[in-house]
Parts: sequence; structure tokens; C-alpha cells
Amino acid sequence: MGVKICGTGSAVPSRVVTNDDMAKIVETSDEWISTRTGIRSRHYCDAEAGETHRTLVRDAAERALEAAGITPAEVGVCLVATFTADTCTPSAACLLQADLGMAEDTLCFDLNAACAGFVYGLHVAEALLPAAKRPYALVVGADVLSHVMDFTDRTTCVLFGDGAGAAVLAWREDYPQLHAVWGSRGDDTSLYAPGAGAGEPSYLHMDGRAVFRFATEVMPKCTKEVLEDAGISADDVDRFVFHQANKRIVDFAVKKLGLDPAKCEGNIDHTGNTSAGSVPILLDEIVRAGEVGPGSRILMAGFGAGLTWAGALAELV
Repeated sequence: MGVKICGTGSAVPSRVVTNDDMAKIVETSDEWISTRTGIRSRHYCDAEAGETHRTLVRDAAERALEAAGITPAEVGVCLVATFTADTCTPSAACLLQADLGMAEDTLCFDLNAACAGFVYGLHVAEALLPAAKRPYALVVGADVLSHVMDFTDRTTCVLFGDGAGAAVLAWREDYPQLHAVWGSRGDDTSLYAPGAGAGEPSYLHMDGRAVFRFATEVMPKCTKEVLEDAGISADDVDRFVFHQANKRIVDFAVKKLGLDPAKCEGNIDHTGNTSAGSVPILLDEIVRAGEVGPGSRILMAGFGAGLTWAGALAELV
């Protein structure tokens, strides 16, 4: 018993913020940012255009449902991976249920595994679907990082952008497992954002060197574990979709694993790090570009605050 991905969707805000734009805010330059991260631009929500976390989640979800060819009434599980929802409660998933008119017995909740959240969500949905009322799950990864950026911290604020991505999972007894792996390493100093009761602004804080060391350890590790659990080699994977945190981190993992770089190309140059939105936005981009199609095997891996990491192998319908 398992799941396949039968539809994807994504949404990014209309406002494009280039590295030159960032240089007007903090002491930096296009060369400094692009050579260290691979980022050239990112998207920020525009309040005047009515863009919010909620609208991004809704738009990405609607596009995924349309691609899957199903209606909201057929969804049994609705999960939103995020740590930047417009409200602590109600959850973004409950608001999405209302926006799309899903049935009231749809299982809806948010989960927070930061940048690993979407991959976490895929496995959670896989586990819940056998007991759900309907055999489809809608999993969204979305974050609006521009709302939690300290724009005086030039080493951090240039890295992040806003965006949402979504996937529809179909559950059947003859579908394969995701072969998911995951982990956590409690750490409240390397990468964190204070909560509402902390008495300080909820800006995202990051120790770049510590996160780089962590990421270059766990990205290759969890990728290898997924391959081993599935009993396949990297050659059997059609596309690798890695969390787009920093091109140098991805390049390190690709080299260490001996992967074909053409199977691992990313989109960080025009999205920045969108946290939980990162993996599903890239997934939707390659699906819509025709780089993968029915029967393709996609290995996804992400890491983030927590510290957390997760990997999964999914097949497209």
C-alpha cells in the first residue's frame, strides 16, 4: 500500500526583488550574493496586491488539484507545512479547507518542520490516508519569509523569499511506498525564530556556518538512506529535488553522492530559499516543464530548523 503524486502546483508573489534591490537595503552586492549562494532574485508578497500566505497556499493548492483532475470534495487529508502562517490558529490548512470548500470531515492541520516540512508532510499524509474518508491527500509547503526577516542582518535577509508549492497524493493498495526517512536534532541556536511569548521580534536567526555543516552532513546521508530503503541506485532515479537553501550545499551533496548534475538542477537563482515551499515549487517547475512525467521517480530531500531533515522517493502517476 502506498501513494503516487498525481498533481502539482505552485504560487509565488508578483513582486520580484533582485540582488541589486537588496543592495539598496543592506550593504551587499549582486556579486557577493550570487557567488556565495547562487541566488539572483526572490519574490516577496505585495500587500497592496492582496498577496498573503493564505492566497499563496490557496493558489498552489488549486493548481495542484486542477493538474490532478480531482475536486476538493475528493480530498481526505489536507496538510500545510509552514512556520509563517498568517495566524497561529486557525491553521492554514483549516483556512484552505474553507477557501476550497472541502468536506468538513477532511483531516486538516499544519505541521512545522521548517524547510523539511513538505517532505515530512508527504510521509504523514501517506500514513494517514489508509484511514481517511477519501483516497487523496493535498500537501502544501508554504512560507512567507519576508515577514520574519531582519533587514539589518545582511548575511541572512538576502537568502530568503516567499512562495508555496503543493502536491496531490493518490493512495492505492498497489502503489509503492515513499521509502521516507526523517530525523531531528533539537537545536535552538543554529536556526530559529522566537515565538509570540519570547518578548522579542520573531525575526529568523541563523548561524550560517553551523547550518552549512549540518546541511552538508544530512543531505547526502538521507539521500543514501532513501536509496538503500528502496533497494535502488541513483541511476534508477529520474530526478533529484533538493531543498534550495544554497547552491553550494546542493553542489556539495551532488558531488559527494556522485550524482549526475543534470538530474539535480535547481531554481534557487530566481526563488531564493522559500523554506517549506522550496521542494514543492521546484517539483512543480520540472513537472510543468516536461522534465518528468508519468512513471518518473523523484527523490526529494530537505533540511531545516529544528534541526530537521527528511527524504522520500515518489513516483508520478
